[in-house]
Amino acid sequence: MNQQRLTIALLGSGGGVAKAVLALLNRSAGDSSSPLHRHLAHCRIHCVDLKQRPKAYYREHCPLLSRDMSLHTLDANDTSLLKKLLKRIGASLVIDLSWADTVSVLSVCDELGIAYANTALENKEVDEMQELEGFTLIERFIRFEEARGGFTRAKAIISSGMNPGVVQWMALKLRNAYPDEQPIGCYIVESDDTFYADPKLAEERTIYSTWAPECFLDEALLNYPMLASGGVPLFLYNHVYDLRFRVKLGAHLFHGCLMPHEEALTLSRLLGVESGFLYKVSNPVTAILRQHREDSDELWSWKHQLLDPNDAPLDGADLVGVLLVYPDKERYMYNVMRSDEVAPVYGTNATYLQVACGVYGAVCALLLDEINTGVYWVDELLLNQESRYGDYLSYYMAEFVTGENDTSDGLLLQRMRDWPEGWRTSESE
Repeated sequence: MNQQRLTIALLGSGGGVAKAVLALLNRSAGDSSSPLHRHLAHCRIHCVDLKQRPKAYYREHCPLLSRDMSLHTLDANDTSLLKKLLKRIGASLVIDLSWADTVSVLSVCDELGIAYANTALENKEVDEMQELEGFTLIERFIRFEEARGGFTRAKAIISSGMNPGVVQWMALKLRNAYPDEQPIGCYIVESDDTFYADPKLAEERTIYSTWAPECFLDEALLNYPMLASGGVPLFLYNHVYDLRFRVKLGAHLFHGCLMPHEEALTLSRLLGVESGFLYKVSNPVTAILRQHREDSDELWSWKHQLLDPNDAPLDGADLVGVLLVYPDKERYMYNVMRSDEVAPVYGTNATYLQVACGVYGAVCALLLDEINTGVYWVDELLLNQESRYGDYLSYYMAEFVTGENDTSDGLLLQRMRDWPEGWRTSESE
């Protein structure tokens, strides 16, 4: 993108992901060797949020960027007002970290020829339709896929966070390292044991999460477990926390729950394999979700609390990776970040920083790479365009670990394990 002066509209600027993204951009602005330094030196950022933060908030968390920053209180779902704003400020890039309807916002960007990046598919109409309960993620995916062919002017990277996003790059990098061997399965895996360093701070009737608790509960409570085979979604009519699946990444061994996720669909479609997302959260939260499988509606009335290091010190780490399964072996690649190491530098937890790194990679790709006009999932971008997305990620992300397991447990349903009797007091592996 050749742009004399970069003008960014950041939607959802007051949220947790935006805070982490701004922290990374602020660091790039002060680092002459960073990929985006030259662009950020003459950049103007317009922060857009329905519940806008005060200017002091941005001065504290991104002081280098706040010097040339404007704040707007606006509902991004109001596409008429959003369009007027983007035209008036001459936006060249929209970073959408809001809960606004993805297709609507992207339609405005496409009409105006503005580059676009986001972290997740949003669709308010789907979320409000009770008859779609259990299938909201796949419905958002289907509606987006039906609309994307109509976008002809924008360059857009869809769902570039950690997962979806960075994990798609991991999967392709790992597969391409052994081009003569075809995997039969590709699983996205995450083990996040982040919690308060002092567990006594945990309150009763509270759900804790390292990212938006409402979105986490949507996956953990409302949607059915889903895997994909050759791009076809397959649903298991169980509660998510009825089932658990074994994951081994060298010395790391954990049992995750199967949850619906977009990258399982895109990777399954592109690689022609079985794919699913296996997620393990902290033991206290796992125990609550297990205990309330039959009365999960009650949990929506509980307090929902983000695990924020600015509230109290956090302990634990977030491990996110991919596991490629072959007939006779498994190969893996993962990234680990610790919140107690991330917080002093970026003022956020490890999960949000991982997501921000994916956004950073997408922004770099849109601004620095010669990408053809089009709307891309990250795996499609890497397969169909010349992009250095992975190089950009590595600038701020911790080391990626790769390895191989000697034997394979086979496809996902062969990995199912019953929950141990002692799950209420400990996570028995």
